[in-house]
Amino acid sequence: MMVCDRRTGDIRHARFADLPEYCQKGDILVLNTSRVIPAKIWGKKADGRTVEFLFLKEIGKNTWEVLCRPARHVRMGDRIAFSPDAAGQVVELGKQGKRIIQFREDNVLSLLGKAGYAPLPPYIRRKKEDRAYRSEDLERYQTVFAQKEGSIAAPTAGLHFTQELLDKLKEKGVRTCELSLDVGLATFQPVRAERVEDHPMLAETYEISEEAAQSITDGLKEKHPVTAVGTTSVRALESAYEDGRVNAGRFSTDLFIYPGYAFQAIDRLLTNFHLPKSTLLMLVSAFAGRDFILKAYREAVHQKYRFYSYGDCMLIL
Repeated sequence: MMVCDRRTGDIRHARFADLPEYCQKGDILVLNTSRVIPAKIWGKKADGRTVEFLFLKEIGKNTWEVLCRPARHVRMGDRIAFSPDAAGQVVELGKQGKRIIQFREDNVLSLLGKAGYAPLPPYIRRKKEDRAYRSEDLERYQTVFAQKEGSIAAPTAGLHFTQELLDKLKEKGVRTCELSLDVGLATFQPVRAERVEDHPMLAETYEISEEAAQSITDGLKEKHPVTAVGTTSVRALESAYEDGRVNAGRFSTDLFIYPGYAFQAIDRLLTNFHLPKSTLLMLVSAFAGRDFILKAYREAVHQKYRFYSYGDCMLIL
């Protein structure tokens, strides 16, 4: 774990197990408890062709938005069989490989639970429909505090935590608050626009309970540092902040945070190392300053830190 102090510009090297040493009694740690669904599945067309699908989100009764690959083979009206007793029909064509599929079955999540695979990042290679690692991937690509299903990618800053470490933080008097932001395409969609401001940020759904919202609001008023675990927690908190408090409820956010943004709901950030030209790197740069983050990333490369989902992390104070 790299520890970056925005005030002094200092960079220190630690281990994630040292996290309690950087926390005090009364500090607030905000966790994203969204659970990853087994969103990747292969389906067969009537002509026998097999296509890979990534189930993005349910948009209506028995109706799902999906990504398919190769998309050119999935046309309007196609019937796709995902198991001997579960099939759907393409009812709408979208852009960039998206399709809308309608099912007769009521519980598509049950289908994914039986036949789906963990939607691992593409740089983690697995053979098509290789069941050798299926159970292990579904377990490991999940935080220990994951609860309600809804994400197509793990809130990866949370992958570092063990129950033992959470217990140590609790013993020290650190308060953990939970929210849920369902990670979707918005989180890892690359920025292709020439002007950052023109990037179309997709919406994601988040939920904050009355108890969590009040606890975080109290912490802000009492000047206890609020540490967001992951960029998804940041976006949820900043979206929910209004007039000195964090609002409870279930909302949708397309908030795009990039340098120049004025943070209001967080004091610290725990996050992994991100891809260039990503909204995640822009959010981190907005929080800590672009030059400081570039300096930290150069140090990370020099010290051979691991990047991306299963990589190392940085704590920005």
